Amino acid sequence: RGEPARRLAALGLTLPRVPEPRGAFLPFSRIGPTLWLAGQICEWEGEVRFTGPVTDIATGQEAARICALNLLASLSLALDGDLDRVVRCHRLGGFVQVEQGWPDVPKAVNGASDLMADLFGEAGRHARTAIGVASLPANASVEVDGIFEVR
Repeated sequence: RGEPARRLAALGLTLPRVPEPRGAFLPFSRIGPTLWLAGQICEWEGEVRFTGPVTDIATGQEAARICALNLLASLSLALDGDLDRVVRCHRLGGFVQVEQGWPDVPKAVNGASDLMADLFGEAGRHARTAIGVASLPANASVEVDGIFEVR
């Protein structure tokens, strides 16, 4: 068991099963050392945990953290269960369902960003986009995608 897995356990977290895609796409695509992870919503084992517009930062962060755990499950699948093969998280894209004008979209997406830094240290720090949107698949509150460098 590698360092990211130990850190995950120390946080009291486990990875869910990789969610079934809700459309005609794969959970990941890889070219060489670059792995693109499809967007994951805030569902846990098939149940969307947060729906509708986010109205407070704490809820948004928890929803984004669930998205990140789903991303990590896809990442683990792509790497045959070995998260030690992650070289770096280069980018996350966060989409938060909000009412027009809600100013804290970036703070909500920190729930995903902070988890990557907690698991991978400096290699988990990344570029990021955080966008407020009118709707997401399954009326989910948050969706996050990612790009990783792997070996």
